[in-house]
Amino acid sequence: MRRRMAIGALALATAVTTVPLGAAATTLKGEVVDVQCNLKDAKNKGTDHADCALSCARRGGTMGLLTADGVYTITGDYTKENNKKLIEFVARQVEATGEVTEKDGKKLIELSTLAPAP
Repeated sequence: MRRRMAIGALALATAVTTVPLGAAATTLKGEVVDVQCNLKDAKNKGTDHADCALSCARRGGTMGLLTADGVYTITGDYTKENNKKLIEFVARQVEATGEVTEKDGKKLIELSTLAPAP
């Protein structure tokens, strides 16, 4: 019985120490763009492309944050319901805060806050 408890305690201690802690929030500045349009042509940004980007966003297109460092695909709650929380920010300069990760060579940001850039 003691051996089982010791093994259980060891397994629990190992599990607790291997659980990754949440990454620190990162704040980025950039423009909310439609990822597919921007990948097709880097000129697809700004006010000249706002109507197209807005149309794509309303249809649930993948939206991203275009920064000086590249495009970060936006993930999480802001993308639900056909990007409902993103609509007002499309083609605008913003300040975005969230957890930045990378998957399959693509940069991702799971937004926690989004506001117009000062």
